[in-house]
Amino acid sequence: MRAQDLLPVDRLENVTNLRLEPGTAAPDFTLQDQDGSAVSLSDLRGQKVILYFYPAAMTPGCTTQACDFRDSIASLQGAGYRVIGISRDEPSKLAQFRDRDALPFTLLSDPDHAVHTAYGVWGEKMNYGKVIEGVIRSTFVLDENSTLTHAQYNVKATGHVARLRKTLGLDA
Repeated sequence: MRAQDLLPVDRLENVTNLRLEPGTAAPDFTLQDQDGSAVSLSDLRGQKVILYFYPAAMTPGCTTQACDFRDSIASLQGAGYRVIGISRDEPSKLAQFRDRDALPFTLLSDPDHAVHTAYGVWGEKMNYGKVIEGVIRSTFVLDENSTLTHAQYNVKATGHVARLRKTLGLDA
């Protein structure tokens, strides 16, 4: 973390971010995947999609969360969901992450955090008692029309996928 990323704690009362609500249209985007191919949300219409935003590939918490999605992929896909992870990492790092942890789903690169901002997952947050600007770990569930059915902000890496599966009515 860089010193300029830290904000004074007295700004804590101003920690607010845009929040998307269920029932609203998911912001469209086109991003590169781990192989450098373009993926657009509009191309996924007709499919149920789980978008999850995470801070950084190959870090402990993000690896735990990604592996939980990997280990639950059969039940998620069986219920018709496509899982997509989004981070600020470059496609080459996402490819390493996918290969290292055998991740069977798409990882997208948003290096300028424009999509993060559109979904309200880039902003001020608490980190070890300090207010910083960064990725707010969050998950969105979209129906076949790209309408949000669930918007979960500030999720924890550990246990999140199990709670999501329960929310979606899938076996734990």
